[in-house]
Amino acid sequence: QLQLVESGGGLVQPGGSLRLSCKATGFTLDYSAVGWFRQTPGKEREGVSCISRAGTITDVADSVKGRFTMSVDIADNAAYLQMDNLQADDTAVYYCATTAISLGRCGLSLNQTKYWGQGVQVTVSS
Repeated sequence: QLQLVESGGGLVQPGGSLRLSCKATGFTLDYSAVGWFRQTPGKEREGVSCISRAGTITDVADSVKGRFTMSVDIADNAAYLQMDNLQADDTAVYYCATTAISLGRCGLSLNQTKYWGQGVQVTVSS
């Protein structure tokens, strides 16, 4: 079974940056893309960004476009989320999950996910 382990969360001031990591172990052939999702109390979990396993397909939510970027390390089965110019609204628990490729796009919908990591807290505050 595939397992995902996130790291890199923490506290950052508005305008700062963080880089989240998601490493896959176990049956690492069992995914075609990886996505980052986030959730705050009382709100639904939302898709933030996704990338295909080879890094050739990416997508990003409008709310973070121009500030968040995903990348992959194919050899290490790892995916990264670079978050720049963080704002208070970005405060959330961030989860990585395997997701699907459909019609040439990686999935940011929850119904396209399969395996999930445990989540990391990102807090943006002065």
